Amino acid sequence: MTIIEKIPKIWKIAYLLICGWYAINYAVSSIIEWQAFRPYTTSVLWNGFYLFETVCILVGLTFIYTNWLFKFKVPVQVVGHLFGVFVYFMCISYLSYYFDYYLDGLVYFDDWKEYMLDLLSWDAMRIYDQYLITVAVYYIIKYFESLRQEEQEKSELALKNKEMELSLLRSQINPHFLFNTLNSISTLISTSKEKARKVITQLSDVFRYALDSHSGDKVRLIHELDFIENYIKIQQVRFGDRLKFELDVEPTCLSVGIPPMVLQPLVENSVKYGIAPKDEGGTIKLMVRRISGGIYFEIKDDGLGVNAKKVLDGKSTGVGLKNSDKRLRSIYGKYAGLHINARQDGYTVSFILPPEQEEQKVEPKRELEAVSA
Repeated sequence: MTIIEKIPKIWKIAYLLICGWYAINYAVSSIIEWQAFRPYTTSVLWNGFYLFETVCILVGLTFIYTNWLFKFKVPVQVVGHLFGVFVYFMCISYLSYYFDYYLDGLVYFDDWKEYMLDLLSWDAMRIYDQYLITVAVYYIIKYFESLRQEEQEKSELALKNKEMELSLLRSQINPHFLFNTLNSISTLISTSKEKARKVITQLSDVFRYALDSHSGDKVRLIHELDFIENYIKIQQVRFGDRLKFELDVEPTCLSVGIPPMVLQPLVENSVKYGIAPKDEGGTIKLMVRRISGGIYFEIKDDGLGVNAKKVLDGKSTGVGLKNSDKRLRSIYGKYAGLHINARQDGYTVSFILPPEQEEQKVEPKRELEAVSA
């Protein structure tokens, strides 16, 4: 790859636009001078062309010089540009003197002095502008590049945060769950090898889903429900008839895309803090319905509720519940977070996902209350 190919496209476009602008300026001024002041010679046109070539070279060098200065602190850059504008002026002024005076025989010091004094008027501003405009274009591009880079870094950070949160959610299928399941399998081997094989298959499906869920941002609800059912069946091996599970899902919702493993922490909390500590056990109900505000999800149990040692009232320190809430809010907006209602006879966790992948525009609180009622 050549040096030119390595230059970003935005800088090539900026260079061509600046040179194109000066091409028009030098062409117009040279033609006017040729027609109005030197109609009998075309040298003025060639002089204008040579000056234009010099300006194009100096514009490129100014970009390179400014890029080098950009590495230093602001005071150094200011001093550096004062020196740069002086060198730029000297280059253009000497070349202009060569074409306008020197080639016409005006080669003495007094001639050069006279030309420079004349040039230090309005013409000097034109030369200064060439340098300053090039520098300004550089800083403008750098500013927008920094904004774009900042946004890119924010996006990358948000992606890493999501990956981290998903990893934390995977960790909710924790060693305690694995340990308890392996104990159950160990017990089943001596009583029912067929049931033990079935639990091993279900356990492998649970972990396979947890490991594969990072491959996409969304999964179909039907796959998430299969995962939940396998998880519940494994837990039922441990708790037996004390743990019941009811699924009430509107068929049209089965193809809806949802964040992977967003339901598992909620179901696990129901098992761990609602049903498991209760002597007689209880039932967990998972309901999914279409409503006017989107897709309504509800996980409800008849466990200990507010009487549990760890009440899930939104202030829980549980990593899974917090991460589920953060994930939903970051993906769908602030109104898509979890709504937790702790009762004497259990608790309910619910949330609404909007129909489109965008921030919820209307607060679904009333819709939520209507469905919960």
